[in-house]
Amino acid sequence: MRSFALPGRRYPIEDVAHARNALARVAQDGTPAEQAAVRRKVHTLYPELGRKS
Repeated sequence: MRSFALPGRRYPIEDVAHARNALARVAQDGTPAEQAAVRRKVHTLYPELGRKS
């Protein structure tokens, strides 16, 4: 099953690599609301991406 952070098949987050890429792309091109939505969805599916080492 494919997973996307936003409707319209935007910002695929089907695995950790795609999720990292989605965070990077939305930081460059997304509105503040889109950024928050993508971060929330990514961190829900991949909580390890929210941790700092």
